[in-house]
Amino acid sequence: MSENVALIIRFHLMGGEDVSVISGDFDGEPEAVTAIARAVDERRSLVLMRARYDREADVNGIVINLANVVSARVSKTDSAEAGQYL
Repeated sequence: MSENVALIIRFHLMGGEDVSVISGDFDGEPEAVTAIARAVDERRSLVLMRARYDREADVNGIVINLANVVSARVSKTDSAEAGQYL
């Protein structure tokens, strides 16, 4: 990852499933939540350049279509209680 903070971003989709991404694209939780909220407000996809999908070993670029996302949680730890919701 980069020198930025590794954050776990969990997206809850309309279908009830959760998608988890580990991202090094942001300096902290507030910046990640702001970027996600901005993308939702502007009805565009979220682009992550330094991310790992579903705990894969490789770091990749990922484009996330936020049209079917109900909520998102951003946290430094992966637990049900941690993080901020949109």
